[in-house]
Amino acid sequence: MSGFSADWLALREPWDHAARQAAAHRLDAAALAGGLRPAGGPLGVLDLACGTGANLRELAPQFGGEQHWTLVDHDPALLDALPVTLQQWAQLQGHASHVDAGGRSGTLRCAQGLWQVRWQARRLDLATELDRLPWQGVQLLTASALIDLVSEAWLQRLVAASRAHGAALWMALGVDGRDRWAPDDPDDPVVEAAFRAHQGRDKGFGPALGPRAPQVLAQRLADAGYRVTTTASDWRLDGPAATALRRALIEGIRAAACEQQPAQAATFRAWAARRQAQAGRLSLHIGHTEVVGWR
Repeated sequence: MSGFSADWLALREPWDHAARQAAAHRLDAAALAGGLRPAGGPLGVLDLACGTGANLRELAPQFGGEQHWTLVDHDPALLDALPVTLQQWAQLQGHASHVDAGGRSGTLRCAQGLWQVRWQARRLDLATELDRLPWQGVQLLTASALIDLVSEAWLQRLVAASRAHGAALWMALGVDGRDRWAPDDPDDPVVEAAFRAHQGRDKGFGPALGPRAPQVLAQRLADAGYRVTTTASDWRLDGPAATALRRALIEGIRAAACEQQPAQAATFRAWAARRQAQAGRLSLHIGHTEVVGWR
């Protein structure tokens, strides 16, 4: 599986948070958690491709109550950064945090006593070790910004495993292709075509679903007997605060387009140069979808 740096994850997290908060009123996380939590026990959550724990930071306060999170990633550098990032976040929020010896487990406790989390981290390569996921005590499987990287066959295996273990799913921030730039550029269509083709390349899981992922997942969940809800969680990258992320996205799109269609590299570089010159005043809307399934 191709990886992402801690710096990239930190750059995007505020915009992920804003997008998911805008969607929160349409997805009652507390009600979902209440329906899944076993009597007398914690809500068990399995978080795939956890990175530095952004999904935990987003959902744990919404779920409330006692929780046990198992955080899975293949990247040792991200797993090393995970406890430090959780502790820094807890300190900023005024929460209590403890990391056990070894740095692969710990606790978080809300300052107001509304929720508490026991977490542990595991290193697994999801592309090759899907059958080794630690399902014991899990009522909810979740991931953020993952499903567009995987193949339909891999996603079908994940849905089947979730159903077999009686777990609900919450897959956040799947890209869905609803992207808009303002102002327009005459080369936007050719750049987008190359970038979309690159999104479908194998990221380690087989041919990637790219923007089709939310729709495909929703259908697979429905076919497996899940009740399904979807809602938009879009990035709205306007104003000076989003300039750094817009610049990073322009460069990432340029690099992907050039890799996909090297014969058109000059066109893609010129497009990127114009977009970078506009980066401080661009408006960029990138569509994402939350997909939640429960039985």
